[in-house]
Amino acid sequence: MPFKHYHGRTGIVYNVTPRALGVIVNKEVNGKIIKKRINVRVEHVRQSKCQKENKGRAIINDTIKRSLRGEKLSAKHEAVFEALPEDVKAQIAEKKQVKLTRTPIQPRAGYIAKLDEEPTTIQPAPFSDLV
Repeated sequence: MPFKHYHGRTGIVYNVTPRALGVIVNKEVNGKIIKKRINVRVEHVRQSKCQKENKGRAIINDTIKRSLRGEKLSAKHEAVFEALPEDVKAQIAEKKQVKLTRTPIQPRAGYIAKLDEEPTTIQPAPFSDLV
């Protein structure tokens, strides 16, 4: 079991043995970041998922590029193509340029609230001194 400071830390595997892994982990000591080499048993390690979204987007972009070029798609790319939105498939069919970059989530559109009854205005009570 690794020391509590290393729980949940991301590191780079540098050595593999039958029952353990050697991992390089960054540790802050006196304001400096030191690369520490620790040995951790395999039960205490799991693979990082930080690149999962980037790799998935790369496969989607590659599928779009291949289909625009008219190349034959492999089984993996064929499955990704079927999951594409209909507007992207329409652009591919028309051989139009498809925007592959990420776009941030836009703010929601404004609207005017409709009320069933007239709103009531509340006035504060006038101050009365009790003394």
